[in-house]
Order: sequence, then structure tokens, then C-alpha cells
Amino acid sequence: MWIILGLFAIAATVLNLFLYFSGKDHKLAMALGLSFTALTMCAEYSLVSQWVKAGDWSALEDVVPGMEKALWVLVIVSILLNTAPMIVGRGKK
Repeated sequence: MWIILGLFAIAATVLNLFLYFSGKDHKLAMALGLSFTALTMCAEYSLVSQWVKAGDWSALEDVVPGMEKALWVLVIVSILLNTAPMIVGRGKK
């Protein structure tokens, strides 16, 4: 599920940037991009929670250390890309 939500987050972010550069209202796409990013994180947390409940410690040991860094980077990039048009738009006014 987190993969699907992550793809939606990427698509909404691309749409946000496209709408901004084409001069159209991009705020809904920005909200969708950030919302799908949050939902992706919740889905990932839910997956890890299922592994803990099942006692699948090998999955946790293999996946969590690497995913932690990747998720931090991807969430920060998502926030920056989704809010950049709003911040840049303020500078132009």
C-alpha cells in the first residue's frame, strides 16, 4: 500500500510543479502531494507495526535501518518540492 501512496505523492508533486510553471492554481496539488506523503509514511509505519506483531525481527533488522534514512530524505525532498512554488511565488510579488 505504501508503494501506491508513494506513487500518488510523486504524481501530485509533479502535477504541483507543472501547474505552478504553467501559471495555474497549484495549491490543491500541493496539498495532495503533502497529504499523500503523510499517508505513505503512515502506511510504512503500519507495515513495520505488522512485522513487530508477527515477531519478524529479521525483516525489521534488514529493512528499517536503511529505510529510516531514505524516508527522512524523501519526506524532506517532498516538503521542499511541494512548498517551493509557494515560497518562490512570494518572492516574485
